[in-house]
Amino acid sequence: MRVKNVMSKNVLFAHPETTYEEAAKLMYENNLSGLPVIDNKGNLVGIISEKDLFRAMYPNYEDFIANPEEYFNHEEQEQKILEIKNNPISMYMSKKVVSISPETSLMAAGGIMLAHHLHRLPVVEDGKLVGIVSREDIYKSILKHYLNL
Repeated sequence: MRVKNVMSKNVLFAHPETTYEEAAKLMYENNLSGLPVIDNKGNLVGIISEKDLFRAMYPNYEDFIANPEEYFNHEEQEQKILEIKNNPISMYMSKKVVSISPETSLMAAGGIMLAHHLHRLPVVEDGKLVGIVSREDIYKSILKHYLNL
């Protein structure tokens, strides 16, 4: 079985200039934990996840080491989300994206997800985003195919 048989082809995505607030709203309203980020030519340039958006609300590691008390300043963190909501997601997205081709086997895709601790994999052909496959898509397809569930 190949990824092309189970991937979602109607993929919601964002652009690097999409704001933090727009990306969060898109993910929230569509019950998504992440979005591929593409440029104007359809090339995959990153991925933005709930974790990326969540991390943006907190001090980074260097700031934490310099001022550990800031990590527990909840009022400042609540204020920070108001300050970052109009920032482009290019500031927070992961730029090193693990992707697969439509011809990748489901077992290989599942192994890649486990090895990289990923919940979704963008499916790319000739640099262009053509779909996305989730851990749930793969798991259910494998169980259905091999265990007749």
